[in-house]
Amino acid sequence: MSSCTSTSSCRARCRRISAGYTGSSATSRSHRRRTPTRRTSSAGSKTRWVGASAARIRWLEVAVPAHAEAVEAVSEILSRFGHNGIAVDLPIDSRGGADHTVKAYLVEDGDAFAKVSDARDALGHLQAFGLGPIGELAVRTVDDENWLEAWKASITPVRVGGFLIHPTWSDVGSGEALAIALDPGMAFGTGLHPTTQQCLEAFAVLRLDGARVLDVGTGSGILAIAAAKRGAREIVAVDTDALAVDAARENAAQNRVVLDVHRGSAADVAGTFDVVLANLVGPILERIAPDLRARVSAGGSLVAAGITAEAEPAVLAAFAAQDLRVRERSERADWVRLILTP
Repeated sequence: MSSCTSTSSCRARCRRISAGYTGSSATSRSHRRRTPTRRTSSAGSKTRWVGASAARIRWLEVAVPAHAEAVEAVSEILSRFGHNGIAVDLPIDSRGGADHTVKAYLVEDGDAFAKVSDARDALGHLQAFGLGPIGELAVRTVDDENWLEAWKASITPVRVGGFLIHPTWSDVGSGEALAIALDPGMAFGTGLHPTTQQCLEAFAVLRLDGARVLDVGTGSGILAIAAAKRGAREIVAVDTDALAVDAARENAAQNRVVLDVHRGSAADVAGTFDVVLANLVGPILERIAPDLRARVSAGGSLVAAGITAEAEPAVLAAFAAQDLRVRERSERADWVRLILTP
């Protein structure tokens, strides 16, 4: 379900040593972790996936088993060589850091195997960074007509924070009140990434029933949709990336929840909210701290995520300057999530 440029520390390490269910505007999550698999639709026709040409072609599926802590780094590498993004296969219950499988698809042309070799070399360097076990890269050929089905088969549901996040074509979530269906081709944040998991888990300690919620940098809309599933009465979701806005609207409709989604940032929203969600990155959180504070009502909460441990001091200082106090802190895979109150 995923989409992915990144500012994570492990991805930064990836770039240095080898010179992904995973926009460049100020509050968009697209700063963080994606090379999205986009889709387009021809007028009046069924959805067509970018990269699926009329001519018969063959694809190489490149698959790498990786521990949860290494998924981001492996995704970063494979996303450089793959066609329109990467997919991550994981079990429904992904606790304990069990192996995930990161997959990319390459057109089987004259350059394909050279790219595979380059990817294998880059992956070999990752072992020195202690990111968790990384398995052997495996390659198989997939016919053109089977490519989309192979890609879809690699997208599996994930449970996190009481929610079951699953692809739109799967009925695994039917009958579950907290199931969220996302279109992986358009998703800008999924239940896989540690920052999204941390935000979803924060819902357990937030008062969402009947609350007004603002989601800044909404991406796929997953957090806003989750808030609606938890009983929020009014949800405003903003993103400066037009593609993210479209994705959030589509996903809200798919999940039969009502969101007010529009293009913009925290500064463009009027009023205050009981809960403000900001799953962004440290430098952006630091810069827009005054705008976020202005949106938090008296007695409300700000959930700030996407903060690397190295960026945390500066972010904390920015929030302290706005008289925001840390109520709860969590850290996972070098990512920090904060719950703050005025």
